[in-house]
Amino acid sequence: MSISVELDKLKKLHDDGTITDEQYEQAKARLLSEPAPAADELPDEPERFDAATDDEKETRQWAMFLHLSLLAGNLMPGAGIVIPILIWQMKKDVLPKLDIHGKEAVNWMLSMLIYLSVSAILTLVLIGIPLLIALAVVGIVFPIIAAIKANNGEVWRYPLTIRFIK
Repeated sequence: MSISVELDKLKKLHDDGTITDEQYEQAKARLLSEPAPAADELPDEPERFDAATDDEKETRQWAMFLHLSLLAGNLMPGAGIVIPILIWQMKKDVLPKLDIHGKEAVNWMLSMLIYLSVSAILTLVLIGIPLLIALAVVGIVFPIIAAIKANNGEVWRYPLTIRFIK
């Protein structure tokens, strides 16, 4: 970063009252006394800094798999319940941040089972049919959203979820 940019930042801090007059003068003197780097010392390309550590990347990846595995039930009955629980239980001790994703997924599964049961009963009065259609849609959309958020390092709380496991 150039000295002029640094001086501008320093002046802004001084004007905002963040630093005192004395601190401003000391920092300014220090900036002006530092020698500028030689042209051959400057990197050709800016350094790329990836804030995510290997553990964090692995947690993000497994969290994404965990949420997407909820969709396995659409291909093979029962797999959408068994696979997420297996991933959660096998990896939660190795990757502690995965625990919250597992709890969210299990809470969502339990809530969905309750909503599906109630909607199935309500089909007798025809209101259950649109509810079942809506549940089918959110049963696909919500895990995808959660997987995308997990891959970005965020924990997404499924809407309409009853918190059985905290």
